[in-house]
Amino acid sequence: MASTKGLTYAASGVNLEEKDSFTESLTTLMRRTYGPRVIENTGGFAGLFRLDFNEKIFARNYKHPVLVACADGVGTKLKLAIAIKKYDTLGIDLVAMNVNDMIVQGAEPLFFLDYIAVPKVDKAVLHQIMLGIVEGCKQSGAALLGGETAEMAGLYAPGDFDLAGFAVGVVDLDRAIKPLQTQVGDVILGLASSGIHSNGYSLVRKIVEAAKLDLGEVYHELLPPPLLAKGKKRSTADTKRADNVPAARLPTLGEVLLTPTRIYVQPITRLLRSYRKKKVVTGMAHITGSGIEGNLCRALHPKVDAVVDTKAWPVPPVFKFLQKHGNVDDVEMRRVFNMGIGYCVIVRPTFAESVKAQLEKLGERVFVIGKVTKGKGDVILK
Repeated sequence: MASTKGLTYAASGVNLEEKDSFTESLTTLMRRTYGPRVIENTGGFAGLFRLDFNEKIFARNYKHPVLVACADGVGTKLKLAIAIKKYDTLGIDLVAMNVNDMIVQGAEPLFFLDYIAVPKVDKAVLHQIMLGIVEGCKQSGAALLGGETAEMAGLYAPGDFDLAGFAVGVVDLDRAIKPLQTQVGDVILGLASSGIHSNGYSLVRKIVEAAKLDLGEVYHELLPPPLLAKGKKRSTADTKRADNVPAARLPTLGEVLLTPTRIYVQPITRLLRSYRKKKVVTGMAHITGSGIEGNLCRALHPKVDAVVDTKAWPVPPVFKFLQKHGNVDDVEMRRVFNMGIGYCVIVRPTFAESVKAQLEKLGERVFVIGKVTKGKGDVILK
């Protein structure tokens, strides 16, 4: 009979000291996201967030506050980060995928929780991930209230990990966005994405593998026009370029593919606050997996269609690059990727130009991409 004498948790692959040390180091990072609603709870088993109306912590004084909650992850984009050992933007993706969903309901994010599962605690990697989460929370105005780091030796291969996020927000019941509000004649505005965001990466990885693309190379097809180089691709080993920009500063394919998801919280919440009385915004959609067609329909009711002009905005180079090297047809590209539009806002026609101007002033690239017509709840791409 085999002896079990001397077995320990550490010998089984879980180092409690390392995990506890990492967890204790997060307090300073988390405090960067705190506002007056957070109640300090050092050593507590859960985070505390104030909902005391009498103290008027809610700056906008909700009359009928309703909590809004969602959960999401980053998907297989993690595998690309692991491949090039770049982890500092994944946390932004994690927060973005949650809060961008939340604001579709007209909600304001309140706080965020993260879950990180690893085979073994690697403080350097986890710290980079946490920096991204903190940055995402700061961009969205959400407090990082807590989370969990789960060390599970044997469940994940060395170097692998998984991320999940959970967000809670609030919306006044009377101001919540509902599909029934969309009307014939409404104008559809599209807000530019920062790239692929965090959907479709199983296909992205397959294209990279099948086309034998190098994640460490700089491909001219992915560069903005002023930086285009002659030839099919340029290596980061190139010393100087004609425009005197060191090649090492140019983004590699891997870095382009890891461009973090754009967070739309600040412009959208500020836009909604500017129309407290009028019902100007009648619908919104976060464009994630299934593209515009599979997400914009969620902002419609069964008596209207959304007709979208796919030529109304420029398709970012990264999508053209992937389509070319993967020999992917147009229908599949639009079904899988956002194709350059990360968020849609449906507005009453008389306010379309004003809303577009406001969003542009807040830093967004905005395109008029379609209109709402009579129909049966479909999105029609033209």
